Amino acid sequence: MASFGTTLLVAFFPFMSAPQETIRNIAIIAHVDHGKTTLVDAMLRSSSASREAEAGGECVMDSNPLERERGITILAKNCGVDYTLTHGARTGESLRVNIIDTPGHADFGGEVERVLRMADGCVLLVDAYEGPMPQTRFVLEKALKVGLCPIVVVNKCDKPEARPDEVVNEVFDLLVDLGADDVALDFPVLYASGRDGWAALDRNDRENGVRDLFHCIAERVPAPGGDREAPVQFLVTNLDWSSYTGRIAIGRVYRGTLRSGQSVLLTKADGSTKRTKILALKKFEGLGRLESEWVGAGDLCAIEGLEGVEIGDTACSPDRPEAMERVTVDEPTLHMVFRINDGPLSGKEGKYVTSRQISDRLDRELEHNVALRVTAGDSADEFRVSGRGLLHLGVLLETMRREGFELTVGKPEVAIREIDGTLHEPFERLTVDVGESSIGSAMELIGQRGGEVVNVVPRGGRMHVEADMPARGLIGMRTRLLNATGGDAVMHHAFLEWRPLKASDRRRINGVLVSTESGSVTTYALLGLADRGIMFVRPTDPVYEGMIVGEHCRDNDLQVNASRAKPFSNVREANKEATVVLKEPRSMGLEASLEFVEEDELVEMTPASIRIRKRILKESERKRSQRQERDRLASASA
Repeated sequence: MASFGTTLLVAFFPFMSAPQETIRNIAIIAHVDHGKTTLVDAMLRSSSASREAEAGGECVMDSNPLERERGITILAKNCGVDYTLTHGARTGESLRVNIIDTPGHADFGGEVERVLRMADGCVLLVDAYEGPMPQTRFVLEKALKVGLCPIVVVNKCDKPEARPDEVVNEVFDLLVDLGADDVALDFPVLYASGRDGWAALDRNDRENGVRDLFHCIAERVPAPGGDREAPVQFLVTNLDWSSYTGRIAIGRVYRGTLRSGQSVLLTKADGSTKRTKILALKKFEGLGRLESEWVGAGDLCAIEGLEGVEIGDTACSPDRPEAMERVTVDEPTLHMVFRINDGPLSGKEGKYVTSRQISDRLDRELEHNVALRVTAGDSADEFRVSGRGLLHLGVLLETMRREGFELTVGKPEVAIREIDGTLHEPFERLTVDVGESSIGSAMELIGQRGGEVVNVVPRGGRMHVEADMPARGLIGMRTRLLNATGGDAVMHHAFLEWRPLKASDRRRINGVLVSTESGSVTTYALLGLADRGIMFVRPTDPVYEGMIVGEHCRDNDLQVNASRAKPFSNVREANKEATVVLKEPRSMGLEASLEFVEEDELVEMTPASIRIRKRILKESERKRSQRQERDRLASASA
């Protein structure tokens, strides 16, 4: 119950923290593409929290351009919804719901783990056809570890192939497998279609929007605890940035009351403390933030003015500094080398090209990307960057590329860890949904890459395959799987555990076509190379010596001249080119390029282009380096 002083403050200041017993802090968790963000949009529309949300259309919570393009959530976000209950014993009660939309992909587990600390309950979304998937297990396990009890929402019930009853049983089995207690196993089930804007206890009740969901949240999720009269404790779980005020700390008030202008003490990771002052407090209102005079225990807010604040810091009372347990995340499982672009086309398309600029950008990323690690490389122009997976690092690279950076990156490599004197590598749980006609090709590829099939289940004319796969075997597998199944397969994976290292060497089967000259690609040259392999370039594209222009049809590298012009002659001849059509080149995006390269190759990225090249550009120097490596290995074996 709020104190008398708190009641007076609420009366005089309209934008204040809500009474503690009316607050509900919930996280929306699910596998990628199961409809979290769409459901949150429906909740926003039902509460009239945002004109943007009322307009419908795109997912307003996915504000990042990459999120809109990929259709996935990358950054955890907060929004606030005020809802008045409309039926049952609590009719007329006002509810303040702080919603945290979390990423569903395991590569962004750093976002998931830290923001779950702000919630008191969770809404678990599961696709009515796919059921629990690898990332469902991942995010649900994280939620159970911090003591959150789920409300299960079976989404996309409007699908023709939906099987909601079976999916509910699969969710129950998953909770049992994760060791959930009796309270968590006694979960309410709602049936929903986020796209159509309804979520109900009765799957045939589609007229009342998401009313039943808000009532379940009111009944199932406990009101936040914490004494608002005690010395303050605020845990920083996320950071934002403003060009006017600098870093903005986002988190939850666990104890006491924060006030605008108040002096607080920041407890740092090394045990030191720093005294600073709150310039402004903002609470979440719809998709935006409203300035508030104070925020009490149990509520979420954003703080401006905390100098030098970092994720995991605790802002506490100067006369009683008590640090809370810092946010921790799982260790990275994949790393690659970021380096400057030293190719012949360097500096022609990008704005930031120096190692100092790349270093500064990575330092800024470390401030809020807690799952990322950056160490020095073998030279001053290289940085060893480690992350949770190829998508995690790929999103960082794509973001830097769009900001105007030019850089080159090496082949992704899986982290190796020594446990009890034995080398271990990360294993992941792989799921593949594929048509019955392509199941043989998919199973063969899984076996070739070191996977062990643990379950095969038919689902509505398709096959659902689960396998334990070394993370090394997953690099480049998505492209191979799509090629092997004619584009029919859908794959997902999530980290499983560390297992003893398997002795295997998985390399690209085919060699590459390497340019020997610099210039522009000509149609004449491409016609001559058509039977040599699959090209990556088009006529007029710039090329240089050492650049990879295609994939060879054999297992060796082939030196080619892709800029060769047709020789002129005074002898008339039949125009062969008039009847020949060039094959469409393979489109090599960022992630496809990262999966393709080998140890002696690099992916060159600029704001306008993505190219693949040899690490050593000149052919004579590459041959000399190969001879030296063979001599070194021979002397070592002798």
